[in-house]
Amino acid sequence: MKNLRFIPDDTKIDFLGKRFLCFTLSAILIVGSIFLTGTRGLNLGIDFTGGTLIEVTVPQDPDLSALRSSLNALKLGSVSLQEFGDKRNLMIRLPQQSGGPEAQKAAIDKVQANLSEFFSSNPVDYRRTEYVGPQVGKELKLKGIYAMLFSMAGILAYIWMRFEWQFGIAAVLALLHDAIATVGLFAVTRMEFDLSTLAAVLLVAGYSINDTVVVFDRIRENLRKYRKMPLPELFNQAVNQTLSRSVMTSFTTLLALIALLIFGGDVIRSFTYALFFGIVVGTYSSVYVAAPLLLYLNLRREKPAPTEETQQA
Repeated sequence: MKNLRFIPDDTKIDFLGKRFLCFTLSAILIVGSIFLTGTRGLNLGIDFTGGTLIEVTVPQDPDLSALRSSLNALKLGSVSLQEFGDKRNLMIRLPQQSGGPEAQKAAIDKVQANLSEFFSSNPVDYRRTEYVGPQVGKELKLKGIYAMLFSMAGILAYIWMRFEWQFGIAAVLALLHDAIATVGLFAVTRMEFDLSTLAAVLLVAGYSINDTVVVFDRIRENLRKYRKMPLPELFNQAVNQTLSRSVMTSFTTLLALIALLIFGGDVIRSFTYALFFGIVVGTYSSVYVAAPLLLYLNLRREKPAPTEETQQA
């Protein structure tokens, strides 16, 4: 019985022929993401802005609309209320209160009193209460930026040493494409951007570079094998040869993420959305961004090794 394949081995798709259209689409995606992030900003979570996170288990299925209205009536700012796990597990996020830790403690007391009144029949179980100060949030934001910069620098160095500088530049530009597009998704949807989401962006970068390295490795192999083949034709051949692997890897990863979207709950929702979108964009960039960019980076073929006749002459 033959192995089941979604992509035939002998595909001859002209990926490089569509590079100008794809460059245009990518430019629109990147410029739009930067514009929306700059104008609308991101819906930063407590990790970056400071505030309080309260996880509770309530004694009965709650009326979320009524409970949300009751919490907002406390006038503590924009209070976020989410279910996680089953319906009786709730996550409450309070924004940073002016007045320091004392004001934050007073806000927590108000929420606890409100919950006790709302569920007066049985006590509420407080599973976790965490407070993140503004200084800690600022420090986490700065460290998140450093993590992105250092990861990009490390990837550039790795690709540069393994291949040539042209491959490193193309890979980092493709990674920036994926990271900016993923951040732009959160600017559009206004989903909360926190440390877990930042971790998802870094995971997308790692996934994307793995896919890009496979394509680059085949390009380098073909450069040595076909010394007279035009570069666009050679790149197309390399991408087609790795297409089945790229599609199947992405497909199986997305299956796992679909399960997380369905059963994972609200707590990891933004993390899963970031990974899902990033893997789709990362697969696209490996084929339509990273490989075509090499055409414009003055990539040179390796000179053939001298033959015995040449050496004797």
